[in-house]
Amino acid sequence: MFATYQPGDSVLHRLSAGVKILLVAVLIVSVTVLVREPWHLLPAIALVVVLYLVGRIPARAAWDQVRPVVPMLVAIGVLQWIVADRDAALRVTGTLLVAIAVAGLVALTTRVSDMLDAVTRAAGPLRHVGVSPDRIALVLVLTIRAIPLLARQLRQVTEARKARGLGMPIRALVVPTVLGALTTADQLGDALAARGVDD
Repeated sequence: MFATYQPGDSVLHRLSAGVKILLVAVLIVSVTVLVREPWHLLPAIALVVVLYLVGRIPARAAWDQVRPVVPMLVAIGVLQWIVADRDAALRVTGTLLVAIAVAGLVALTTRVSDMLDAVTRAAGPLRHVGVSPDRIALVLVLTIRAIPLLARQLRQVTEARKARGLGMPIRALVVPTVLGALTTADQLGDALAARGVDD
C-alpha cells in the first residue's frame, strides 16, 4: 500500500476499520480461488473501480496505488508466461493488481491508527496462548511502512541504471533492491533491539 490517508465522509470512510480489513481479505481470497480464466477478473476489477468512486478517491491517488508496482507486475507476468502460459500470466498479475488496489483503497480511507486498533482488538484472544497483540500491531505497522520503502528502493535502482544508460534486466533490478531491503531491515532490527522491543 502506497497510500496516504485521504480525509472524507464517504460510506467507505465511515465503515469501521475491522470490517474493511475483513472484507478486503474475503475479496482477495475469493478472487484467488474463483478466478480460473483471465476474463473472470473483470467483475473484480469493475468492483474495485466502483469502490474507488464510492470512496471519492481522486484518479491520481488511485493511480498512485498501482504505479510503483507496475514494473514488478510486468516482470511477474513475463515469468509466468515463460514457465506457464499467457492465461496464467494474466490471472496472476490481474489477481495481484486487484489485491494491491483494494488494499490501497483501505489505506486511503482508513487511518493507520484505526487499523492498528482493529488488529489489536481482533488479536486480543491470542494473549491466552502467549501471543502479544501489540507485537502483531507492530508487525503490521512495519509491513505498511516497508512496502513504500521497497518501492522507493526499486525506483532509486531504476533511476540509477537509466542515468548510466544501462539496461533493465530483472536480475540487475531485483538484486540491488533486495540487498538494500536487507540492509534497511538490519538497521531497523538494531534500532528496535536498542529500544528493548525484543525483550
